[in-house]
Amino acid sequence: MKLYRFLSEDDTSAFCHKVTRALNEGWSLYGEPNYAFDAARGVMRCGQAVTKEAEGEYHPDLKLSEQ
Repeated sequence: MKLYRFLSEDDTSAFCHKVTRALNEGWSLYGEPNYAFDAARGVMRCGQAVTKEAEGEYHPDLKLSEQ
């Protein structure tokens, strides 16, 4: 099965660490990163989609971050 996740975080090193961790766990970048202003909090936010091939079958209860 192919898994998809969208990682997001404030524009700090925490975002880079989140993406780096996913890459080291076998996830691959998918598409371009996103960057947007969160007006409610007054901060910039980053996002990056990642995908991964995994064994098994998809079901809605699957914990994607544990794959």
